[in-house]
Amino acid sequence: MYAEQCPCRTLLDLLANKWSALAIGALEDGPQRFGQLQRHLQGISPKVLTQNLRRLEEFGLVERTIYPVVPLHVEYALTELGHSAAAPLRMLRNWVENNIDSVALAGAREASCASETDGFADP
Repeated sequence: MYAEQCPCRTLLDLLANKWSALAIGALEDGPQRFGQLQRHLQGISPKVLTQNLRRLEEFGLVERTIYPVVPLHVEYALTELGHSAAAPLRMLRNWVENNIDSVALAGAREASCASETDGFADP
């Protein structure tokens, strides 16, 4: 995985993407239509959601089902492989939620230290 040409990096890049991780989490509850997913993933644009769903589908993590009714009905659902990726991503999301305050506090301290040292560097 640490080798520059390792194909695992492409999959890691996909799963480490915030919108992919969140979309997989949203689909854990069951199949959803595009509009449902967009409302669930507040802040995502239709274009970015489409791109992420296509990549997840391309890698076999999400399946798209088209129902031939009027109006056209399309649902997205996790595949078996997608469900297997959902568990570790859920643990990562839980870790983030449980540690966001500590990380934010550490970041604030780091920013404070950086601004203090910036003043000393100026003549």
